[in-house]
Amino acid sequence: MEGRTILIVDDEPIIRDLCARALKGYRILQAEDGEQALQMLAGETADVILADVMMPRLNGLDLLKTIKDKTPNQVVVIMTGYADKDVILRALKSDADDFITKPINLLQLKTTIDRVLEKKALKEELLHLKRLDKLKSEFLGLVSHKLKTPITAISLFIQNLSRGFGDPNDPTYQQTLALILDESKYLGYLIKDLLVYSEVILREGPPELRPCNLRDIAQSVSGDMNYSAVNKGVTLNVSLESYFPEMMLDRKRISFALRAILENAVKFTPKGGTITLTGDLHGNSARLIVKDSGQGIPQDELPKVFEKFYQVDPDHTGQVRGFGLGLFYARQFIVDHDGRLALESAPEGGTIVTLELPLR
Repeated sequence: MEGRTILIVDDEPIIRDLCARALKGYRILQAEDGEQALQMLAGETADVILADVMMPRLNGLDLLKTIKDKTPNQVVVIMTGYADKDVILRALKSDADDFITKPINLLQLKTTIDRVLEKKALKEELLHLKRLDKLKSEFLGLVSHKLKTPITAISLFIQNLSRGFGDPNDPTYQQTLALILDESKYLGYLIKDLLVYSEVILREGPPELRPCNLRDIAQSVSGDMNYSAVNKGVTLNVSLESYFPEMMLDRKRISFALRAILENAVKFTPKGGTITLTGDLHGNSARLIVKDSGQGIPQDELPKVFEKFYQVDPDHTGQVRGFGLGLFYARQFIVDHDGRLALESAPEGGTIVTLELPLR
């Protein structure tokens, strides 16, 4: 009950007040007709809409149809003083969730609202499980595909070596060993990512907010990423303002988002290039900005970079390493914090990614 919002829509103030008293404990919103209800729903979220049939301007049945066309999962309970079959059929066709007859029985009203809220919770849980199951299936398919390539390559190389092919003094032999080492490192990289994804991504639901300092998160993630940058011959410079206020954040998800941004910067910045991470306070927000001197992204690919499983392939090899999920979930996690993740890029002009979070 706590935190649930009920929108009561009726042109009679006495009925609205009566329903509000019966539903004590819920957060109550009131509208005198369908048009006012739609205006309120543009800026508010209601768990249940309780609407009368007979109202001026926009009646309850038209309101029901408008709401269900836009938001099929919205729960709407219709109040009617008519036993007209045509009214009931129209409401059923528009997917009304339940009915209450007038004059209103307060006990029936409370019972009906509790029942539809329980049904809504069950539907949401079922939808959540279906989404999670779909995500796991997609992810497992991608994982099996991504792991197959390095495992196959390593297996073939080792088979050839075990059969005595090649001379240890031959440059080709040494090159083969280097390739085995490279694929082994990539396999380790994939497994490390799998652990991160299983811990952060497959844990769906709202952010687990705790007092955090964004500067500390940025220092920790950039410190971890510096090894990858140095290993590739890329310079990672970090310049953060000395003061960042404490914020309510999901540390794991914000860390994931920043790591995904920095990993992309390292991946697409050539040897000798530079990546800069800066952080400051901007108005009512805290910002982290990652700028690289990499290859940049073509304009026609910019709208796609936040899509699930999409990977920029500048060399057109079809063998881009990684899972293609980093930026997709990075933006989702930032948006879940009411923040913003923006990306600017141009071919041969590098890329700038701005992560912005409200200070509240």
